[in-house]
Amino acid sequence: MAEGSQSKMNRATLWRWISTLGPLFGLVLVTGLFALSEELRPIFFTGSNAKLILTQTVIVAIGALGMTMVIVSGGIDLSAGSVVALTSVVAASLLVKSVPPVLVFFLTVASGALVGFINGTVISALRMMPFIVTLGMMGIARGSAKWLGNNQTVNPDANPLNRIMEPVNPLEMFPLPMGVWIAIGLAIVMTIVMRKTVFGRYVFAIGSNEDTARLCGIPVQRQKVLIYTLAGMFFGIAGLMQYSRLTQGDPTVAIGLELEIIAAVVIGGASLNGGSGSILGTMIGALIMAVLKSGSSQMNWPTYMQEIIIGIVIILAVALDRLRQSRLKA
Repeated sequence: MAEGSQSKMNRATLWRWISTLGPLFGLVLVTGLFALSEELRPIFFTGSNAKLILTQTVIVAIGALGMTMVIVSGGIDLSAGSVVALTSVVAASLLVKSVPPVLVFFLTVASGALVGFINGTVISALRMMPFIVTLGMMGIARGSAKWLGNNQTVNPDANPLNRIMEPVNPLEMFPLPMGVWIAIGLAIVMTIVMRKTVFGRYVFAIGSNEDTARLCGIPVQRQKVLIYTLAGMFFGIAGLMQYSRLTQGDPTVAIGLELEIIAAVVIGGASLNGGSGSILGTMIGALIMAVLKSGSSQMNWPTYMQEIIIGIVIILAVALDRLRQSRLKA
């Protein structure tokens, strides 16, 4: 019996290491594949391209930070892309009305948090499936963005928020745009929150077994509301970055972004069954997505080819998670 228990612990440790190092290995593999092209290498491995990739990672990475909490808790949020579009229009509309940029920042983030709060409240109070609730919110948020922007782009005058994602000295890697540092800072904060706080432990406990978490005294319903509210806050920040990147609010942007965000979390090692995932893995997953896009564009591959590749990567990541789960139960 002791030998069987020790063997199971060894397998669990092995698969834990695979889950931890898998995303990093994936990033090295994807980068290595593009390095095989002699024509691409002189362009791909440059400081300017590294800056471009990091800049392109920001929106997905920040959105994925919020999605990580949701998925680790055993939920899903399909409204992320629409909320990003809505909050980008909110930011632009407020700036058009001459609201101070600092206040615009907080109001934009608050609008994203409000959408998340509504999602979490409906899911908790009515015991509805997150898939259904957030699918409905996807349409509501997208429609609200079009209504607020009068079904067209909103173009405010030049302001300090435009500079958050502005590429300074684009031919060199440094200095990086402020948005990249914001994403890194948020990732560090979320790593501490998820691993070192009671809230983080609650998130993992709810995702591992919601009934057990409830029996242990965890206020599951209240925690779900908080999780979705915080996720909405991150989607709001991502929306602000979307505005800064385009310097306008566009209600038609970020279509399908929720799939990229979910893909980043899953590629980063999180389980769609809940209970496992990491912020570092999520950030690497977002970076893998950006590297794939950048390399595919520079190889002049059509958009549909990029979508096929990303789809294959997602399926492989979920298959690996299934294999890991089955091995741990064996």
